[in-house]
Amino acid sequence: MLAPFETVFPFALFVLGLVFGSFANVVIWRFPRGESLSVPASHCPVCNHPIRWRDNIPVLSWALLRAKCRDCGAHISGRYPAVELATGLLWFACGARFGLSVEAVVAAVMCYLLLILSAIDLDTLRLPNALVGLLGAVGYAAVLVTQFFGIEAAPLTRAGGGLASPLLAAVAGSVIAGGLSLGIASVYKGVRGRAGFGMGDVKLLVALGPYLGIYNSAVLFLGSIIGAVWGVIAAWRSGRGLSAKIPFGPALALAAVVLLFFGPNLWEWYAGLVGLT
Repeated sequence: MLAPFETVFPFALFVLGLVFGSFANVVIWRFPRGESLSVPASHCPVCNHPIRWRDNIPVLSWALLRAKCRDCGAHISGRYPAVELATGLLWFACGARFGLSVEAVVAAVMCYLLLILSAIDLDTLRLPNALVGLLGAVGYAAVLVTQFFGIEAAPLTRAGGGLASPLLAAVAGSVIAGGLSLGIASVYKGVRGRAGFGMGDVKLLVALGPYLGIYNSAVLFLGSIIGAVWGVIAAWRSGRGLSAKIPFGPALALAAVVLLFFGPNLWEWYAGLVGLT
């Protein structure tokens, strides 16, 4: 009976992701400003006219309206459909990777919160403690479900990289990644006299521990590579050189998503490359 639904499950998650992606846009805009996420209803930020239901269909309405408000003609940023589509695609990938399971739901929550945090970091150079804390809380709740009830929920990188205990794998992932990043931040500040690695980034790495287990230790490494490439491109485009402020959260988030889907495979490839296997 479940076989047909297992087949369509990723597609169902894709559609649901589009809808939740629309709400993600609300969180990205309102949460940093301390505004209510429910009141008032969605409205144009220029003319304040409430958005009609037919103009609030994820991705499609933006395309049909040609990226303009129906009432005042103000431009609607392409970020809105991009966030909706990204959420849908990420949730589809979670369904395809983990199948009809609790793990797929936990993975979808991880990707969803990372997407929201990345967009907020791009806008404000901040990773709100409340959202980072929510990410960690959901992850550790899933780990406890696995540890004490035997329901596979987390870590998502299969046994946390070889550690038999889900809780031990999660804690190890948080402590190693968080401790290493905190040490680097302390050294950098001591040498340069200014912060180069925000505490929000350290907290984000700690929060990712329950999802990635011991593979979380590789998030900082891969994120640094992504951040370095992105930093060079952003510095060149801004014309301010290395003085340009670059948010590191999105790089860490992208690295975490890559490791979520390919962590064990990347480790096997690397181990074979350096002769560890």
